[in-house]
Amino acid sequence: MDWDSFFILHDGLLRQGPGTAEDVAWAVSLAQLKTGARICDAGCGTGADLEALSRAAPDAQILGIEKRHSFVEMALPRFAGSANISVTEGDLAALPGPFDMIWCAGALYFLGLEGGLQTMRGVLAKGGVLAFSEPAFFSDSPSDAARAFWEGYETRPDAEIGAAVEQAGFEILGQRRVSDAGWHAYFEPLKTRAAELRPNADEKLVEILEYCTAEAEAWSAVRDQTGYLLTVARAL
Repeated sequence: MDWDSFFILHDGLLRQGPGTAEDVAWAVSLAQLKTGARICDAGCGTGADLEALSRAAPDAQILGIEKRHSFVEMALPRFAGSANISVTEGDLAALPGPFDMIWCAGALYFLGLEGGLQTMRGVLAKGGVLAFSEPAFFSDSPSDAARAFWEGYETRPDAEIGAAVEQAGFEILGQRRVSDAGWHAYFEPLKTRAAELRPNADEKLVEILEYCTAEAEAWSAVRDQTGYLLTVARAL
């Protein structure tokens, strides 16, 4: 994959992955955060979930951390002057901590499930909460199309994800699938931007545009078998 072209497509989107503000509110409600809690949005992209975190936890101090410079540049003006939201450039694998809650939507897989769980646990305060979404199969016998959707990533049944979370030293507070509405919130703007870019796109960018729009169609065919599982868990 040509990552430069991939990011040209995603640089123009407010959301870089599936999800809704309702997902954030649900996770924060389970976390039962204290006043003044420290929340990190790890891999915040252009900041799609930062406002939702602030609404769900208005007394919290919220830090968005994102590795890609162009995403940070898009996020910074959105939250300039905010009393409780800040955004900085940083690596998902080297978060500063400690945090009372880490929200990591569609980014933990860059570290792998076990590696990501251990990394996040290491920067959580005592009793801190991790909320993350992970590719999952919702069937013990997913079709070849469902397996192909994740292109070689070690995708697991949702029960196995739960077992890995507990083995990593967490107590699961809740799990649910990212809804169809969350996927549409990502794919519909993506398809619109792809159509806008296509007339002036070079060969590499055209390849990415076709790849990403095909992914949207592929998800529609397998959405009952696979998607993102959102897990909220407290470090023991």
